[in-house]
Amino acid sequence: MVDRQADRPAERQTGTTRQPDEPAGRRADLRSRRQRGGGTKSMTKAQPRIGIVDIGSNSIRLVVFNADERAPVALFNEKILCGLGRGLEETGRLNEEGVDLALASLGRFAGLARAMEVQQLDLLATAAVRDASNGPDFVTQVEERCGRPVRVLDGQEEARLSAQGVVSAIPDADGLTGDLGGGSLELTQLDGGTQGQLVTLPLGPLRLMRGEEGDRAQAAATVARHLEAQPWIADAEGRSFYPVGGAWRALARIHVEQHDYPLHMIQGYRMSRKEAEELAGLVARMGKRSLARLPGVPRRRLETLPYAGLLLEQLLRRAKPAEVVFSANGLREGWVYERQSEALRGQDPLLAAARAWASREGRFGDLGEPIANWTSAIFPNEPRDQRRLRETACHLSDIAWREHPDYRAEQALYRVLRAPQLYVRHNERVYLSYALSMRYGGLSQNAETTKLIALLDAPMKARAEALGQALRLAYAVSAGTAAMLERSQLEFLEGQLTLYLPDQAEVPSGQVLERRLTALGNALGATRTRVVG
Repeated sequence: MVDRQADRPAERQTGTTRQPDEPAGRRADLRSRRQRGGGTKSMTKAQPRIGIVDIGSNSIRLVVFNADERAPVALFNEKILCGLGRGLEETGRLNEEGVDLALASLGRFAGLARAMEVQQLDLLATAAVRDASNGPDFVTQVEERCGRPVRVLDGQEEARLSAQGVVSAIPDADGLTGDLGGGSLELTQLDGGTQGQLVTLPLGPLRLMRGEEGDRAQAAATVARHLEAQPWIADAEGRSFYPVGGAWRALARIHVEQHDYPLHMIQGYRMSRKEAEELAGLVARMGKRSLARLPGVPRRRLETLPYAGLLLEQLLRRAKPAEVVFSANGLREGWVYERQSEALRGQDPLLAAARAWASREGRFGDLGEPIANWTSAIFPNEPRDQRRLRETACHLSDIAWREHPDYRAEQALYRVLRAPQLYVRHNERVYLSYALSMRYGGLSQNAETTKLIALLDAPMKARAEALGQALRLAYAVSAGTAAMLERSQLEFLEGQLTLYLPDQAEVPSGQVLERRLTALGNALGATRTRVVG
């Protein structure tokens, strides 16, 4: 490494001063530590980690996950926009400036992965590298720089992995996935989570761009020609389309800002086909200056976003899905998902994430199952999706105990509302958050929480309030222990809500249990409540 500071005249050096006899020794010590692999290692045993370097046509990204979690959260996620595929259609080669920036970034990423003690680091290259004439030379340089092999994915594999990423979060995904990168578009049929036909098309925005503003009429004709050759796309009619990729996520952010939507979470964000088609068509016809005035548009997307809009508009016209459901998961998550054990992949990602969270943060471990059993009597004959949400809330019901009592309800609401590992619809996310805020006594309504709760219809809001009161009562009965839950029981018959306690458990009139039972009864519409002990 070049010591630039040492090359400067002494009078121009700034910052921390050093004694004259220190630099050589310090630099020698740093070199020694680098050769040994870094500084002091953690004394605690870390979970096994997997790192993925995604070498795309527009960006290069390093993401590090814990390898043994069904719904892994990124421990580290950094992206560099290199534009490797810029100009590929004209030259047939990777962009030279992009190559230089990519090599420097990849060397840094490899060093970061070693510092994070990543046990498995996989380098995946996609459309630009596999299609460029100098792609093999670039791969050789990357392997020399990183000391790791590069896997150049073919188009079919890229499409399959991207669809697997969607399925990892939405196991019953049904319709069509589309992963838009800088150099290609991958489309995959999904039938209740099972993959059907798939294709990769050379339709990335960097390939479609021509000149400063680009010839969008020519780009539209190119898109139409490729899509018309895939008649099976129309099988998605009336189902769902799952967009993947940064450019399409940017369209979702524009829609969020335009509608003052209260939840800035792209995973699971939904639009009707009509809404998505209108937005995509609008963006496809805008110039850079007009786009820059829209709220939520990243400056780095100003050039490529119109082409992303053009692609989405034409695709929706042919596929005719009922709705568009945005996915934050794609190729990288699909790569991890495929390497998980069959038993791990078979778990419900929502419940698995909630159990893992509860095991880490619950006072007495995960009480989710005992509380779910205890509350089942007051939620009879509930549909499977409602039971799933109730069980999730039971697992998460003790996550805010460390907070100051005055802020527990607020912290519970916002932690669940913003947790990336919880794969649910947005109204379901609000349902869980609202129920858990009620578990901690509820919070005063303000403009923000009012807009959030408005995402719930009246029956869903009432269920969340009843569930929150049931959780609040469960902790008053049990003090957070499974033993007391097993020795008590709730019963809701003919409008009467009864709490049965062990014989030796006396409850003075007007105390906590009685008050909380009354609150639960009110939420359920009970005509009478009583404690039997």
